[in-house]
Amino acid sequence: MEKYKILKKYFGYDTFRSGQEELIDRILAGQDVLGIMPTGAGKSICYQVPALLMPGITIVISPLISLMKDQVRALNEAGIHAAYINSSLTESQIEKAMYLATQGRYKIIYVAPERLLSGLFMEFLNHVSISMVTVDEAHCISQWGQDFRPSYLNIVHMIAGMKIRPVVSAFTATATEEVKNDIQCVLGLQNPHVLVTGFDRENLYFEVRQGRQKDSELVRYVKEHKKESGIIYCATRKNVEEVHKLLVQEGIEATRYHAGLSGNERKQNQDQFIFDEKPVMVATNAFGMGIDKSNVRYVIHYNMPQSMENYYQEAGRAGRDGERSECILLYAPQDVRINQFLLEEKEFREELSREEMQAVMERDALRLKLMTFYGTTRDCLRGYILNYFGEKTKRRCENCSNCLNEYLEEDVTKICKDILQCIWEARREYGAGTIASTLHGSKSEKIRGYGLDKLSTYGCCENVTEFRLKEIIGELIARGVLRSTDDKYATLSLTTDAEAILKDKVKVVMKFSKPAEKKVTAQKKAKQTSQNLDSKGWRIFEKLRELRLQIAKEEKVPPYIVFTDKTLVDMCVKKPSDKKEMLNVSGVGDAKYEKYGERFLACLLENT
Repeated sequence: MEKYKILKKYFGYDTFRSGQEELIDRILAGQDVLGIMPTGAGKSICYQVPALLMPGITIVISPLISLMKDQVRALNEAGIHAAYINSSLTESQIEKAMYLATQGRYKIIYVAPERLLSGLFMEFLNHVSISMVTVDEAHCISQWGQDFRPSYLNIVHMIAGMKIRPVVSAFTATATEEVKNDIQCVLGLQNPHVLVTGFDRENLYFEVRQGRQKDSELVRYVKEHKKESGIIYCATRKNVEEVHKLLVQEGIEATRYHAGLSGNERKQNQDQFIFDEKPVMVATNAFGMGIDKSNVRYVIHYNMPQSMENYYQEAGRAGRDGERSECILLYAPQDVRINQFLLEEKEFREELSREEMQAVMERDALRLKLMTFYGTTRDCLRGYILNYFGEKTKRRCENCSNCLNEYLEEDVTKICKDILQCIWEARREYGAGTIASTLHGSKSEKIRGYGLDKLSTYGCCENVTEFRLKEIIGELIARGVLRSTDDKYATLSLTTDAEAILKDKVKVVMKFSKPAEKKVTAQKKAKQTSQNLDSKGWRIFEKLRELRLQIAKEEKVPPYIVFTDKTLVDMCVKKPSDKKEMLNVSGVGDAKYEKYGERFLACLLENT
């Protein structure tokens, strides 16, 4: 069948991944589709394959210039003529791209949403045959999404202004049920085929590290993974500058990215990361949405993000090639206050009414609270993420820190009663830190000034550390026994569930980390053995990586555009010796073989 020929010839794959063929068939049948598929699941294949089989041009709306450039570069490397239209081009360059498109030069054109309603572009649309409009990162069209972009509403007006309505396809990796419904409604999808393949990324390992030694933890981790590419996300520009300076002082090849840098410096730093010149990127969340770099082996969040949507999207930039990668959150309570401040300073669009602004603020506060629970839960981290997006999961994934760590269960009913009694006695609302200090028996001026040293519960938990008391308070909030306000002061109050504990009707058991005994080494071992390479195989892999880097410099393209790590690993496993065998390697298509195949065959022959 033609779709399989296209898949093999241009992309080098023999079979489709889960959900891809189903969406492709629906598109080719003329039906609108909405595909919600995790990062790395191959969403682009779902619209690129039918684009090559349909008679006209496919317009792909994409949110970032860097994302378009990356996609177009990859398509051209695969032997597919594609172009992009955005603000990085001059008007004459845009006119030339449109002229070549009318002459049948391009099958796929990526366009920035800001360009859709320009007179020049609308005129172009009416002079060519448009088979499909594809909306990438479709959650950007929903005001309930974590990354709403008003310019995405131009898509609706563009489609309405076309003489013949094309097939409309939309794709995203992160969408709650509410956002999924909003995408269909706002885009005006007609009888769409909606496919949710699941949000799970089985190749990703999730871990939360709590404590105050973030810097030493970070430096130790990056040095242990010095040959690997990674992204470190920070909440503020100041954090980015401090973390970048720390890593450079430790002799680590790192670069940085945030909105405070000039456009030229951001581009230069981004290129150094993409081309593996500096394997570590320290950035705010302004970085990454448009990066298709497939060999990012770890993503570390130095600060906790504002929502699970943000976290999963950013963490999902690890392991896009399907190889095992790590996503680590360095959690500290201070991160909650930083995010509360950032949300309070958030700017709203002028067209929002007071009621809409209030609704958005309440939604943001709830998202932050649920993100905070992720940082403190002792349950399966993967399960927590998937449940958030409405996906039922098994109890343990055995590939996150909570499943692999040893925990001790402890009866904390007495401590919980003391906490609840203290909050009730205080008669006014205080934060977790103040309550913990009171129970521990702090002699600070603040505690005496509030008169909290006069409470019957003052000092009743002097043998329990304040850190442990705050841990327990956090778990009581997560269980709904305590209510925490959403402002930056986050004061506590009792819920109706507190009564059962105060009256000894229930026992409270919580899990706490077993000191210095972790089973995470099992995950490391799995990471090494999953790729079926022995020590000799890894030596060959390194030789192939060196060749790939050399070719990338010659061609002035990112190394992963030449071949992904996953393709190189498959070469090491299959050890092809001729063209036919090389074309059986996953990710090697006709165009890639003609460009690079002989050199990689020679390298394999020399080293096996």
